[in-house]
Amino acid sequence: VQLQASGGGLVQAGGSLRLSCAASGRFGRYAMGWFRQAPGKKRKWIACINRSDDDRTYLDSVKGRFTASRDNAKNTVYLQMDSLKPEDTAVYYCSADETEWCGVGHYWGEGTLVTVSS
Repeated sequence: VQLQASGGGLVQAGGSLRLSCAASGRFGRYAMGWFRQAPGKKRKWIACINRSDDDRTYLDSVKGRFTASRDNAKNTVYLQMDSLKPEDTAVYYCSADETEWCGVGHYWGEGTLVTVSS
């Protein structure tokens, strides 16, 4: 599967962005994850939608502010980000694992940069 994230940009603290990740291949076979990498830090997992699309998990620091969703008909996964904080500034990546739940990310797309100004 090939992945391409988009939708990043510059936003003020408290604002919102919606990221998209378009996928090729048999999208419904994959658990879809979102990761981010802040400047000078390691890439970190932040959200997962399971393959069955009936559950999600989130990193505690984004829980209640970020919402992951998927549209299997459009082969696209989304990350709605609300109440953004400067510490959310990072390059955001989507990933795919051919399992029920996300792993370390077997497939990756190019990231999209999100910058949150204070």
